[in-house]
Amino acid sequence: MLLRTVKVSKSIIFGFISSNQACPLLKKVPNVLVIHGESDGILEYMKRKKPASWILHKPPLPISFGTHHSKAMLLVYPQGVRVVVHTANLIHVDWNNKSQGLWMQDFPWKDNNGASKGCGFESDLIDYLTMLKWPEFNVDLPALGSYSIKPSFFKKFDYTSAVVRLIASVPGYHSGSNLKKWGHMKLRTVLQECTFSEEFQKSPLVYQFSSLGSLDEKWMLEFASSMSAGVTRDKKPLGVGEPLIIWPTVEDVRNSLEGYAAGNAIPSPLKNVEKAFLKKYWAKWKANHSGRCRAMPHIKTFTRYNGQNLAWFLLTSANLSKAAWGALQKGNSQLMIRSYELGVLFLPSSIKPGCGFSCTDIAKSSDDNGGLQKSSETKRMKLVTLNWQGDQTEVIQLPVPYELPPKPYSREDVPWSWDRHYAEKDVYGQVWPRQVKLYACQDS
Repeated sequence: MLLRTVKVSKSIIFGFISSNQACPLLKKVPNVLVIHGESDGILEYMKRKKPASWILHKPPLPISFGTHHSKAMLLVYPQGVRVVVHTANLIHVDWNNKSQGLWMQDFPWKDNNGASKGCGFESDLIDYLTMLKWPEFNVDLPALGSYSIKPSFFKKFDYTSAVVRLIASVPGYHSGSNLKKWGHMKLRTVLQECTFSEEFQKSPLVYQFSSLGSLDEKWMLEFASSMSAGVTRDKKPLGVGEPLIIWPTVEDVRNSLEGYAAGNAIPSPLKNVEKAFLKKYWAKWKANHSGRCRAMPHIKTFTRYNGQNLAWFLLTSANLSKAAWGALQKGNSQLMIRSYELGVLFLPSSIKPGCGFSCTDIAKSSDDNGGLQKSSETKRMKLVTLNWQGDQTEVIQLPVPYELPPKPYSREDVPWSWDRHYAEKDVYGQVWPRQVKLYACQDS
């Protein structure tokens, strides 16, 4: 039984998320807080269409051109809380015919009789929720009591079994102790605390996303420095890796499952895409092994790899932009971020006791160790792709949708930009531009 839910998304269509196509059980949930990024006409439409018990909240955006871009859910059950971080907006088109990513894990209530346990995941989650500044509201949870739903409520759950770290962005000018709490500086800080195999020294980086900001070479080096943080087991720095950007070509979009319409969700203008210095970074979206070649990516991922081995892997809402990741200012003493973003970082020490706990599987929720073999050890697991081959047992195969190493563009390949004219017809006989109802207000 789902008791309460907090949903975080940029765009939402209520008729879809509570429909039989998505989550009809939502109609039975007494209280739903929706944190969104909409305004003007769409917001007015949402207010008219929302169920009476649903609360809408748009978090503050103190810096111009910022957005609320995170996608996540916090689902409260009698047994605990389910945390979901994903890349799709809560609209039909995002969950149909695109490549998306989703991570989730369940966490039990803390034991009131034991010492309160905190961890990095909990601190990161509460810090992020606090910045959203939603209006507190009271709820009665059956058999559990009355609670005020505010960020500190989520301290009541035990996150010590978390298999990921949260990497978030919030808008503001961050300095002092806050400099390393958000954006690419948060990722840099977490990676600096980690040790990696020697095979990842100077190993390449991959940036894969669906919208490209207005970038320059100085910021690209700043960003790569954060992505390249960390040391080997003998304390040698990994060194800055050479990045490649996986980005669909015009032909990829034209021949995709949606045809040119898919390009409306890859919304980068020509002025950003065709900067000369970017040419050396372009690599193709190839996903034969996962069957996703024609499903255009709305997923956003960043990783460091060697062959089919991964040093780390980040699934996030953040595209490649200064607005999402932040840009250092004032002699690197301040990080300016415009938008809200949220992602999960997989590291090679991910399996912990209790990480199989479930809020909805009675057998696992009643097992102190979540149905896993009893052990007090945190195992160091190797991260690999689905194409990895070997006989090592302590590996985690992550469903990386694209092929590694990425294949650089050929001379004939043209990176997609959504404000160009394309006269060659797509798989539906359409040309571009044309009208596409990507974020339509009409419920289906």
